[in-house]
Amino acid sequence: MDRNSLFHAVSSLSDVMKNGPAIYSQAEGVHLRNHAGKDFIDMGAGLWCVNVGYGRDELADAAAQSMKKLSFQHLFGGAASVSAIELADRLLTLFREKAAAPHMARVFFGTSGSDANDTAYKLVRYFNNMRGLPKKKKFIARLGAYHGLTHASSSLTGISAYHKDFDQPIEGVLHTSCPHYFGFSNAGETEVEFTDRMVADLEALIAKEGPETIAAFIAEPVMGTGGVFLPPEGYFEKIQAVLDRHDILLIADEVITGFGRTGQWFGTGTYKLRPDIVSLAKGLTSAYFPMSASIVSNRIWSVLEAVSEKNGTFMHGFTYSGHPVGCAVAMANLDVIEREDLVGNSARLGPHLLGALKNRLAGHPYVADVRGVGLMVGVEFMADRATRKSFPEGSAPHKIVARHAAQKGVLTRALPFVPVNSFSPPLSITAADIDEAADRYASALTAATPELTALLG
Repeated sequence: MDRNSLFHAVSSLSDVMKNGPAIYSQAEGVHLRNHAGKDFIDMGAGLWCVNVGYGRDELADAAAQSMKKLSFQHLFGGAASVSAIELADRLLTLFREKAAAPHMARVFFGTSGSDANDTAYKLVRYFNNMRGLPKKKKFIARLGAYHGLTHASSSLTGISAYHKDFDQPIEGVLHTSCPHYFGFSNAGETEVEFTDRMVADLEALIAKEGPETIAAFIAEPVMGTGGVFLPPEGYFEKIQAVLDRHDILLIADEVITGFGRTGQWFGTGTYKLRPDIVSLAKGLTSAYFPMSASIVSNRIWSVLEAVSEKNGTFMHGFTYSGHPVGCAVAMANLDVIEREDLVGNSARLGPHLLGALKNRLAGHPYVADVRGVGLMVGVEFMADRATRKSFPEGSAPHKIVARHAAQKGVLTRALPFVPVNSFSPPLSITAADIDEAADRYASALTAATPELTALLG
């Protein structure tokens, strides 16, 4: 039935038609069960998103109560619901208090991280039009970045596989160097020197295009889908200085890093960012309801408010912006995160996850790096770490390991930019769950090693 009816997202269509789908039917906590009854530890939290874990009665009850009381209410024409108002206020309070960002002013709701970044794209262009700067429209993202798959957000994404045959990126979207020190530093280059080179690359791109044409720079605090790339030493501090000098907005894509993933409430606080727009999704509802949020700063809001009477209605929004059921689920989700101190759990168990993987994979000939922050870890593969020799192009060693891991009962993602398996389990995970998952993954890597060796001829 699947092969004859369902169009799978981000999947090999030929593989699905040949081998069929992997069907999952039940989940609780950090465990998934497939259609055949096999148990898996989900070390990906779905797609970096099921932060409070599966099967939470509190979230289901909040959704049911909201559906009975107010099943839908849009935000068009000044309309609102109590839950949308309360959630917006709570998000602003969290961001101001937990991320040292008192300058954030208003919350705009959507349904996905992709549309949050599309909203940011449109907002920036609108903002500069209202400032009388119609030439200041170009965006700079980074190679290896992932910002979504709608038209603008897909263009902002810096992974070519997502652009192929889609006529992307669109005009006016530029990409600067990927700040992955382990993978892209020069021989003998210190981390600070690497940072300075990344900043110089950005400066050169701005100078080439003309700073009067550059509107915004978008960045994930930690580059997730690209390969769990942590910012090198001093990176964001120096980048922010460049942006300030050229009147370029900073968009912080916190779709993955928001709500505890880094061991703090937001990556903005982890890395002391000063964003003009923040994109949130995933952990906002722990994926129990499709929802996103775009938080805008006073810098932007003050302009939008000042021109409103003259310019008329702000013509952007979605049918499901601020959906009352989604807002109720988000409020319940935030209650769980706070009540169970899941942000603290991420901070406490993040080093345990990193250590467990490092200890069990130590000395393996093809494991080049194990890195992470909070409950966000990447395992990178190379044919030879000492010489930085890669596996043959297209051989995808990380996909082989992920396949063996699934056979051993642990789910990890094979990422699309560099050969990395990512680990981003629910923030509710325990140390025992981590140890069991690490044992299964190490066993899977041992089983996969002959296949990896065969890739090298």
